[in-house]
Amino acid sequence: MSHHLVEVKDLEYVYPDGHRALEGVSFRITHGEAVGIVGANGAGKSTLLLHLIGALFPKVGSVRVGDLPVVKETLPQIRRSVGMVFQDPDDQLFMPTVGEDVAFGPLNQGLPRLEVEQRVVQALETVGALHLKDRPPYRLSGGEKRTIAIATVLAMAPDILVMDEPSAALDPASRRKLVTLLAGFKHTKIIASHDLDLILDLCERTIVLSKGRILADGPTLEIFSDEDLLKWSNLEKPFRMQGCPVCGQKL
Repeated sequence: MSHHLVEVKDLEYVYPDGHRALEGVSFRITHGEAVGIVGANGAGKSTLLLHLIGALFPKVGSVRVGDLPVVKETLPQIRRSVGMVFQDPDDQLFMPTVGEDVAFGPLNQGLPRLEVEQRVVQALETVGALHLKDRPPYRLSGGEKRTIAIATVLAMAPDILVMDEPSAALDPASRRKLVTLLAGFKHTKIIASHDLDLILDLCERTIVLSKGRILADGPTLEIFSDEDLLKWSNLEKPFRMQGCPVCGQKL
């Protein structure tokens, strides 16, 4: 299952304005792992994820997916293996209807029209949104847009699912639905989020970024129990690990 592997070695990235977003980042993610990427604003989370799909390329170091380096020449193969749900779903929804948005990726993979239609229906059923198939994306709510953005990625049957702030702006019911959906994705998951309860629900391993560097990489429960580490990273414990302000019991 080497195509499910993600390996980052000594990754550095500096934006054109001189901002050093990543510095000496190294980790390895193997098949079936669910890994959370956490850190304060500006820690480098989104920049890191963009390297995994070849939207950005390292200034120093390397990124590999399976046996392939992430370089311009390998992007078609990389993007068949890695599907990313961006922080803003409007970045992924641009076709006249939801169905056409979900079909866009598989069609560009050169799949037969019948198989594409099957994938569209299956992806929309998976996220519980088949009833939205003929709706224009601009008529959707924020939560519906995020759901459809996930469907556009699932339709491409990726081996590795990468998500940037997937629970942002979701109401509690939509968030619960998202957690259930992602828990059912059995391949590799890499999730960057400020929602530490979501990470606790879905990821057995967590990487903590601070100012472009990895501060910690280990079991999620251990990471979130380290109060000094969280304080240093400008993070707080997940809500359900915090004590009740009145009685002191865990929520």
